[in-house]
Amino acid sequence: QVQVVGSGGGLVQPGGSLRLSCEVSGRIRIHVRGWYRQALGKEREFVASLTADGIENYSDAVKGRFTFSRDSADNKRYLQMDSLKPEDTAIYYCYINSAGTKYWGQGTQVVVSE
Repeated sequence: QVQVVGSGGGLVQPGGSLRLSCEVSGRIRIHVRGWYRQALGKEREFVASLTADGIENYSDAVKGRFTFSRDSADNKRYLQMDSLKPEDTAIYYCYINSAGTKYWGQGTQVVVSE
């Protein structure tokens, strides 16, 4: 059984940074991994994606501030979010895409506020 768990959210001041993690368990071939977010009262929107070939894609709202990174200590991929703004406040959902099927994590809350 495939399980996707997103984590790393929290409360941060404007201009601060957070690093989101998306853990995947179970035997599955991941073609794409990425993140969506949903702010209160708004529809879920695409944030970023990373293909197995290393192609990165970012929404215009986060381009230049968010980036996928790899931690050399654990060789895991993270979504590094820098220069955070109040409008980045949302629940962030990680997902993986395997052969056209999306598997979603439970969401992690990000709050950007003074």
